[in-house]
Amino acid sequence: MSLIFILTILIVIGALAFDFINGFHDTANAIATAVSTKALKPRHAILMAAVMNFIGAMTFTGVAKSISKDIVDPFTLHNGSVVILAAILSAIAWNLITWYFGIPSSSSHAIIGSIAGAAIAAEGFASLNYSGFLKILEALIFSPILAFVVGYIVYSIFKVVFKNFNLTKTNRNFRYIQIGTAALQSYSHGTNDAQKSMGIITMALIANNILPHNAEVPLWVQISCAIAMGLGTSIGGWKIIKTVGGKIMKIRPINGVAADLTGAAIIFGATYIHLPVSTTHVISSGILGVGSAHRIKGVKWDTAQRMIITWVITLPISALLASALYFLLNLIF
Repeated sequence: MSLIFILTILIVIGALAFDFINGFHDTANAIATAVSTKALKPRHAILMAAVMNFIGAMTFTGVAKSISKDIVDPFTLHNGSVVILAAILSAIAWNLITWYFGIPSSSSHAIIGSIAGAAIAAEGFASLNYSGFLKILEALIFSPILAFVVGYIVYSIFKVVFKNFNLTKTNRNFRYIQIGTAALQSYSHGTNDAQKSMGIITMALIANNILPHNAEVPLWVQISCAIAMGLGTSIGGWKIIKTVGGKIMKIRPINGVAADLTGAAIIFGATYIHLPVSTTHVISSGILGVGSAHRIKGVKWDTAQRMIITWVITLPISALLASALYFLLNLIF
């Protein structure tokens, strides 16, 4: 059995493990508002999210292509398989650390920073595809800002439209609507986040000449990544749910619907133009925008501050961690 084949198997297993962890780490954000408002019981919310994530993951592949080719060119990488394996292990480690402390960090930032860091360790800064990498960075930076603005606008519209409605009755009706918006947000999450692991596996298959340079994402890769994310979602991410669902602001059904619609719209838009975004930061920023429109003093800005700090540090930390892992794995392989 060749070393290349062994590394490819390890990468596939690692990518599926990353997708599984992403399921309980990031998908918690998609259902956090519905759980916190009691629109859905936790078990029902997780089951629904798992199903919708699977369906979403099977629907698109554009983001996977961006991950597999826009950050680095797999064909030009020295020890490409080691680079990809180091990136996966780095992203998994950061996801588990932030999950343990209940911090809504970004799996997207982690994997993109890790790929860049491992590639730089192998080939230097010239290894990066700067046009594609900068395009992805712009999407990661501006999508949460856009989500905040859209969330603020959507809830401001809701306030005007429903200002003369009975508050109790309105919230009861929005609790039913929220079941649909939570499903929509879970679906949108699957269309973007599951594709990151698809892109990693495809990158490895291209780098090892198992697939041609312009290959499509194989169907077996789509199915296995969709299943891994669905299973991960079924485990649940209670620490993240508590943070997003209650520690940013006190969420009522009407707030939750506004935040869900905002998150789904931004994520769908990014998926449509084949850009990976942080679903964690999009959803959390949408809630911050809704909260600011509702009552700015009602937003728990200390939680927001922790999220922003994590948002900023994830890329460089994951890049450094991936670099260190690359040198370690290079000694082994």
